[in-house]
Amino acid sequence: MPATDFLETAQGQKLAYHKTEGDGPTMVFLGGLKSDMEGTKAVHLEAWCRARGQAFLRFDYSGHGESSGTFDEGCIGDWHADTLAAVDDLTTGPLIVVGSSMGGWQALLLARERSDRIAGLVTVAAAPDFTEDGWWASFDDAQKICLESDGYIELPSDYMEPYYVTKRMIMDGRERLVLRSPLSLPFPVRCLQGTADTAVKTETAVRLIEHATCEDMRLLLVKDADHRFSDGPCLGLIEQAVLDVMEAA
Repeated sequence: MPATDFLETAQGQKLAYHKTEGDGPTMVFLGGLKSDMEGTKAVHLEAWCRARGQAFLRFDYSGHGESSGTFDEGCIGDWHADTLAAVDDLTTGPLIVVGSSMGGWQALLLARERSDRIAGLVTVAAAPDFTEDGWWASFDDAQKICLESDGYIELPSDYMEPYYVTKRMIMDGRERLVLRSPLSLPFPVRCLQGTADTAVKTETAVRLIEHATCEDMRLLLVKDADHRFSDGPCLGLIEQAVLDVMEAA
């Protein structure tokens, strides 16, 4: 395994990354909340791109994996800044962006500012606006009071240890919402969603494709697939979605 490289950002973070040289368009993988670049999907897609001779980039957001920072102090805006830094400093030319879970939200934020760089987008269990529609909307009065007074609350997860949700995370997420204002995606988009996903509802995927302005956007629902979307058949569907947007670009 090649040694991890690090990118120093203008925000003072050291982002861990692995970059595979090859032909374009470069695939950029954007991972989920509390995930890292050693996850099954990231590593699988890297090997797949290497075998195809295609350039590939995976990296850890600040507070994730090998990167600097503390997760509990981070927020959507911080990880958006990390994404911009990685894309701007580590890649050139057109991109195929694959965003998983929170990475799907990051991919849509990236599309707002770098749409001219994106040749195609694939989302996997995308979770846009989850801090508002998933977390804040589900908080009861006691949780909201605790968040205001203590600055944080803990939420259970079906997929990992409890989430430490800060007031900063909620307030910053509110400034980054993508489903409440025009969202133009001027490139092919493929959205993948499992029906057994307990972290992101199927309704979120439907809402995304209904909300976005895009001439070539499709949603594939996979029966009984969960939020990880990482078994052999699901990985094959991600590969096919990437090929599909590349052919359509």
